[in-house]
Amino acid sequence: MRGRALAILFAALMMTGAITNTAESADKLPGTGISVQPTDQNYPEEYLQRDLVSMGLEDLGYDVKESASTQIQAAYLSVGNGDATFYAAYDDPLHKDFWDHSGGSSKLQPVGLLVKQSIQGYSIDKKTADAYHIKTINQFKDPNIAKLFDTDGSGKATLYGCDPGWGCERVIEHQLDAYGLRDTVRHFQGSYNAIIADAIERVKEGKPTLYYSWSPMWLGTILQPGKDVVWLTVDHTDLPKDLEGADTVVPGIGNLGFTSFTQRVIANTAFLDQNPAARKWFELLQIPLEDVSAESLKIHDGHGSAEDIRKDAEAWRESHRAQWDAWIAEAKAAAE
Repeated sequence: MRGRALAILFAALMMTGAITNTAESADKLPGTGISVQPTDQNYPEEYLQRDLVSMGLEDLGYDVKESASTQIQAAYLSVGNGDATFYAAYDDPLHKDFWDHSGGSSKLQPVGLLVKQSIQGYSIDKKTADAYHIKTINQFKDPNIAKLFDTDGSGKATLYGCDPGWGCERVIEHQLDAYGLRDTVRHFQGSYNAIIADAIERVKEGKPTLYYSWSPMWLGTILQPGKDVVWLTVDHTDLPKDLEGADTVVPGIGNLGFTSFTQRVIANTAFLDQNPAARKWFELLQIPLEDVSAESLKIHDGHGSAEDIRKDAEAWRESHRAQWDAWIAEAKAAAE
């Protein structure tokens, strides 16, 4: 009898252990024990996207490291090489050349539609546009038009342009030749936020001003299209070879000559293959354009530290809690 009792007790203990192990297995998150390394280009206007992507991965159990800041080309190379796991602001198709030169789809892949349908192009102050009937960038081939926008005595129009290495500078440089503007337009480059401050002051002072910009960003709330400035169109699309065939027409505005672009997460291919929950999360998360634009304005107004933006990301999650939880649940299910 004693032996039988011991056998029953042992069986009961084994069953209890099995139940406990089953419960622990059910509670285990798909990212448990897996480290993730974000990377960024040290540009605060992309931190909201990066932080929201990271926070979702944390909710899935991944150990998300502090983001590694670097130059944009190095960010792509590090994702392709596996030194970083993801970069959260792949501008599709503007950054396709970076992707191709970092190994292509065998090493890294864009996933999801994080921020949809941003636009970019050339703008001038509305006062000059109306006075001289300027509607296209092609009109700057006329030296008399170009001289209106001369800021340094060179006789050429100053185009407040794109940071070296961003990708947009390749399009501008290509179009200066393609549209015959090389002799009449000077591409003024530097830190965008620094040089665009001068452009803003010129517009406010009523001086002719030509600049490159995109939307959503804070600039559009200070220099409002249709009120303070106007978008310039092009008489035909001419893009670098890797962007040929891209759609450059924006409904309600016209042909801006630049591709509309969608921000997507680009992640290491091996990581995506091994982590279906993370892949699904990248596919599901979407941030409205107006939310990105509002965050950009807060950054411009001095609310741009990493801590500030992380708090804003947490507030965004709470204000979208029902949708967020549904996305997380779907990502978890993808790992089952």
